[in-house]
Amino acid sequence: MILIMLMLQPRARDLGGFTVQRLLPSFPTKMVGPFIFFDCFGPIAFAPGEGADVRPHPHIGLATVTYLFEGDMIHRDSLGTTQRIEPGAVNWMTAGRGIVHSERTAPEARARGHRMHGIQTWVALPKAQEAAEPSFSHQPKAALPEITRAGVTMRVLAGSAFGLRAPTPIFSPTLYVALEMQAGAALELPPEHEERGVFAVEGEIRVDGELVPERHLGVLPSGATPRIEAATAARAMLLGGAPMDGDRLIWWNFVGSSRATIDAASERWREQRFPPVPGETEFIPLPERS
Repeated sequence: MILIMLMLQPRARDLGGFTVQRLLPSFPTKMVGPFIFFDCFGPIAFAPGEGADVRPHPHIGLATVTYLFEGDMIHRDSLGTTQRIEPGAVNWMTAGRGIVHSERTAPEARARGHRMHGIQTWVALPKAQEAAEPSFSHQPKAALPEITRAGVTMRVLAGSAFGLRAPTPIFSPTLYVALEMQAGAALELPPEHEERGVFAVEGEIRVDGELVPERHLGVLPSGATPRIEAATAARAMLLGGAPMDGDRLIWWNFVGSSRATIDAASERWREQRFPPVPGETEFIPLPERS
């Protein structure tokens, strides 16, 4: 038997038009492996004419990772990318030295009304890649390896797990897996990665008998081989990897290993020296620092 080292509770954040549940960064755990930001949104039911409108905003020093259970969104960025993301696929956008993107409900979904449910995470980049050229990668559902065991389906979204590796580009050892479990199903999580967490999306998940409530993140001790069980039909995410190469600062949409890097990015956005997103005319202004 093991005990979950730490249980992180969700904190509601209004993003304008819809609310997310934020798990990372938290205290005293800022990161789990390279994951420094973790938002769960939905299920949200949008009436006809309504939808998500995340206006263009910048990032540095991280990669955004978007994964949907329901609905779809249109991603646009300053590289000229336009990509629809659908359930089961992965959008991985490496910000590096700087990128701008927007995420919006597709016009046809907005017209008919729709539901949306998913997760967006940020992965901090190692110091050697913090100022890398920005890039974008889309991995359709069919490209991601799946593992099926008794009552459990696992999709490897990024990094490696259970002997399989996802084609998603990564910069450090990473664990990111989507689980769907039938009632009564169980699996053991081997200690392949030093830092690991189990996020309960829905249903009753227990780790070595300890409940991980819905929308909570259980951070596991390293070196253990915990047993993950579903008392009901459940959905969960496994995340983690190797510890980052030093602390990271996070402010607004920026992640960096130094305050100077974040200050410089803030000034660039204030002066609108980031590249624009083609077809977008509005943007999110730089907030005041408290």
